Amino acid sequence: MSDTKLTARQSEILNLIARAIARSGYPPTRAEIAAELGFRSANAAEDHLQALARKGMIELQAGTSRGIRLTAQARGSVRANPARALPGMEQLMLPLIGRVAAGHPILAQEHVEATLGVEPELFRARPDYLLRVRGMSMQGAGIVDGDLLAVKQAREARNGQIVVARIDDEVTVKRLQQRAGKIELLPENPEFAPIVVGPEREFAIEGLAVGLIRTGF
Repeated sequence: MSDTKLTARQSEILNLIARAIARSGYPPTRAEIAAELGFRSANAAEDHLQALARKGMIELQAGTSRGIRLTAQARGSVRANPARALPGMEQLMLPLIGRVAAGHPILAQEHVEATLGVEPELFRARPDYLLRVRGMSMQGAGIVDGDLLAVKQAREARNGQIVVARIDDEVTVKRLQQRAGKIELLPENPEFAPIVVGPEREFAIEGLAVGLIRTGF
């Protein structure tokens, strides 16, 4: 089993990845790993990531700078359990929203699957609810089917932010792009086309993504 034993540097990188996911909801880029650990280039970080992948500790997704996922073998002590309160830490009790029925408010009681206790430190801003992600259109941003997206209610957003938006009666998670009066909702997966919101469609921003809890282990 010596081929699966981690070096000190590999353990350091694995812990760095876990901390980044816990803090922001997203894995670090190669450049961020290199900067954090003092490597001269992102290539050095890539070499260690490839070694971790060969040892079954992470999965690497091609075509995205944040395409790093912890595997079942790696989770152990770094696995996030959103329903478990940690001693001495204030817990946020957030509704978990499942499939949203057409035309119904997101926080309608019939959409609430459960109420989960989570650590406030996991998120960039205090969220109002967790939304269960459906589909792979935001894969390139590290958001995949089954993830719990932490959402802060908002009616406005800046270009480039990941938003929960309502188009007519449908709710979707995409990256917002507005210019010259034109609204586009951009996926992070080349297999999906951008959504162009024409003036004939009802459109509203429901919230901003402020973090992520990965449950698809």
